[in-house]
Amino acid sequence: MKYFLIAGEASGDLHGANLMKAIKQKDPHAIFNYWGGDLMQNEASGLLMHYKKVSIMGFVEVLLNLRFILGNINLCKQQIDDFKPDVVILIDYPGFNLRIAEFCKLKNIKTAYYIAPKIWAWKENRGKKLEKFVDLLLLIFPFEVSYFKKWSVKTKYVGNPLLDAIAMHKPDEDFKLTYVNNQKPIIALLPGSRKQEINRILPLMMQVVNRFPNHQFIIGGAPGLEPSFYQPFLNQQVKVVFGKTYDLMMHASGAIVCSGTATLETALYNVPQVCGYVANPISYRIARMLVKNIKYISLVNLCLNKAAIVELIQNDFTIDSLTDELKAVLPGGNKHQRLMHDYQTLRTDLGGEGASEKAAEAIIGLSKQ
Repeated sequence: MKYFLIAGEASGDLHGANLMKAIKQKDPHAIFNYWGGDLMQNEASGLLMHYKKVSIMGFVEVLLNLRFILGNINLCKQQIDDFKPDVVILIDYPGFNLRIAEFCKLKNIKTAYYIAPKIWAWKENRGKKLEKFVDLLLLIFPFEVSYFKKWSVKTKYVGNPLLDAIAMHKPDEDFKLTYVNNQKPIIALLPGSRKQEINRILPLMMQVVNRFPNHQFIIGGAPGLEPSFYQPFLNQQVKVVFGKTYDLMMHASGAIVCSGTATLETALYNVPQVCGYVANPISYRIARMLVKNIKYISLVNLCLNKAAIVELIQNDFTIDSLTDELKAVLPGGNKHQRLMHDYQTLRTDLGGEGASEKAAEAIIGLSKQ
């Protein structure tokens, strides 16, 4: 069968790659066309657009690039029309993918949405679009099961694919020998995957380095970005590694993490973390007006429905706050033990591995209907 996948960012590339691997195991004759990244390309040929060429985040940024975005939507529609897939698999990226879902409904093409739009946070009116245009919505967070009952869209809870990604990771046995200079404990810096957010967040993270002379700092480089992009931020005390984020997590004693998928990955590796985010000021003010249904921005806290990890947002993301909160969660800090307990609860709540396999089964079943 023929599958068309759309992933618009690094996390979607990761989940898309694992989903493609699971589909191939169940459908050896599967043919893929897709928008995604290097990880998906490692699984199969058929890459039509790399996510790093289309990843735009923020209200202001979207408005400034509206013509570019609309052009890409039209290009994607044409590619789907030409490919004639049995099913289109939409992976997160809702502003783009919901438009594609509407197009597929008009063309009578089946759609499966993997990594549901976060309408429980904002833009709840998108639930009506899910009802009209999506044939199957695959859920990855336990709290989504009850939430999406208010919408008449077919859903299936498959578990969280990050558990699969972590389980399938093959550790680099030479990581410490290659990337670590001394025996000081490591603090990981994970400033995001988009240039615009890294430019805002990484300079603040870097100012913390001198506050922790007994630690060494390593940046987890974003896939799709060139090493040269990070050079202006680096100094002799800090290095950047690419394609080694999970290995970095395995050896880290603490982390400062940009809000997003990385907060959940960090928690699943039991690494104490402080979450932070700084947006374009105008985009942030707009978001504050629109986001009314949730108390937290990190996936860890959303899943647990409590402030398990510290969230430093916008003006709260300061050097002093970062320093104080990081000291508190590192081993020996006054928040460390409680955080480790919360992490264990989180892992239990998410359930076991197998999300990619369950999603593949559901999608193949849909395509045969």
